[in-house]
Amino acid sequence: MSDIPTIVVTPSSAAAAYSRVDRGEVGNAQGGFGATLERAMQGAVDTFHATDAKVTEALNGGGNLTEVVTALARAQLTLQTATTVRDRVVQAYQDIMKMPI
Repeated sequence: MSDIPTIVVTPSSAAAAYSRVDRGEVGNAQGGFGATLERAMQGAVDTFHATDAKVTEALNGGGNLTEVVTALARAQLTLQTATTVRDRVVQAYQDIMKMPI
């Protein structure tokens, strides 16, 4: 079984995080939602490129099998996450389009 980190978010910690963003204390909050989405997608692409490099290295006779399997698991989790986010965005768009004006 893999050790997938879990994050527990309590209402008080979420409120504290939002207040830090409102005050401008968080450096990664620049650019808004679009910039955040762009960074997330770039992170996914970087994960896929790293996995491709590990697999290519293993196919050429080098590399560690454990690292290859770990990279593939990360890529699979990243793809599942991206697919879920895409599905939710599409569903939200469809819900908005169904709203009466």
